[in-house]
Amino acid sequence: MDKICVIGAGNMGGAMVRGWAKKGGCELTVTARTEQTLGRIRQEFPEVRTVLDNVSAIKDADVIVLAVKPWLIESVITEIRGAIDFDRQVILSVAANIFTDTLRGYLGCPSANVLYVMPNIGAEFNESMTFLAPAEGVGEDVTASVEALLQKLGKVRICKEKEVAAGNMLSGCGIAYVMRFIHAMMEGGVEMGLYPQDAKMIAMQAMSGAVAVLEGTGMHPAAAIDKVTTPGGLTIRGLNELDHAGFNSAVIRCLKAGLEK
Repeated sequence: MDKICVIGAGNMGGAMVRGWAKKGGCELTVTARTEQTLGRIRQEFPEVRTVLDNVSAIKDADVIVLAVKPWLIESVITEIRGAIDFDRQVILSVAANIFTDTLRGYLGCPSANVLYVMPNIGAEFNESMTFLAPAEGVGEDVTASVEALLQKLGKVRICKEKEVAAGNMLSGCGIAYVMRFIHAMMEGGVEMGLYPQDAKMIAMQAMSGAVAVLEGTGMHPAAAIDKVTTPGGLTIRGLNELDHAGFNSAVIRCLKAGLEK
């Protein structure tokens, strides 16, 4: 699966293209609605083939990635389905809440190799947390090949479609929540006398260090917190202030808010 066609070069499609281009090892074709968008891709990665026509773009692809907004997915599939080789080509969709049964219905092929995929914008830097949900009947060999392809963009979790929404709240939307926390730390740093860029660097490194400790030790976050919390110390004072402000409850509520109908 070394020939990939990405239809759509917006935030998500563009991030995936850039991530794969940086890793190398695959032939990339990307489409967009405007030449201006494609020009930006070419300027960054001259080796990436850019095409305005979706039908001609998918012709030689092993994998077709549908990276358009959910409300555009049906019209794009209607445009390209006559040119898809269902015996050979695999279709990945990153259109949120458009599930594989619906995609197969649009495609007019109940046995199409369709997989529902949810990466995040970290894909551009090969640090995505991507959720991969194969349609019923998709072979393990196809799923494994797609997993290997997506691992070029970061970490991958194979799951059921019903799990993707929760995973996306933690990972895709979670990126914004983590950035909001870093921003808040920056503001606190500035109030304490640091310059904004210095506060940003320190906050980001604190975040990286926390992740490194958890990954390197496998510890539960609560146990890791205990290691840096001394009786009567500074850390416990700050943690107690977070508790008084309802920090845990606010985080849980923010995650669940995205799942409410």
